Amino acid sequence: MSVAARRPPQQDRARQTRERLLDVAGELLAEVGVERISTNMIAARAGLTPPALYRYFGDKYAVLEALGRRLMERQNAVLDAWLARHAPTGIAAMADHIDELLTENAAVTRAEPGAVWILRSLHASPQLVHVRLESHRHVADRLADACCEHLPRVDRQALWPRLRLAVEIGFAVDEMLYEEDRVAAGAMFAEVAAMLRRALLDLTENAS
Repeated sequence: MSVAARRPPQQDRARQTRERLLDVAGELLAEVGVERISTNMIAARAGLTPPALYRYFGDKYAVLEALGRRLMERQNAVLDAWLARHAPTGIAAMADHIDELLTENAAVTRAEPGAVWILRSLHASPQLVHVRLESHRHVADRLADACCEHLPRVDRQALWPRLRLAVEIGFAVDEMLYEEDRVAAGAMFAEVAAMLRRALLDLTENAS
């Protein structure tokens, strides 16, 4: 937890206020960027005083961390639902539906206020890198668990780096599409899905 972070509130009204502050912060990020946004600006837009905001967040980096964690949790929910649909039927089923995972993850990300700036802050700010790293490791862990259910003879420790790389590629292509207008999103997701599909199917071939 960030030094300036506060524990999430337990009461409904306080939780709603915290979510409202995060929504406002995401909207402001999209307007002014990471460098210009401030807690005073967020409080004013939300109709609160700065001391009221500090009940929830100690500084702007605590706000950015909370935004990052909320986005990653929503992305993780997409992964969990996808695994529930496809993991029980095997590696091939997961491999054949990677484009579905990429597309649904992108939709959730784009629905998040200020998503592109949240992602940029998780890359650019040393105080926030751990949020992205923890999330991507979590995704690799979940995929490794799902794959190992069908590959009992494969060493999980040896499998994990390959899946970690796949996770990084999947997130990287989505982030690239925020800036690169010379490629179509659907075509890029299909291209990456084909690459990752081959990598997953290789696991079954090497294990046989």
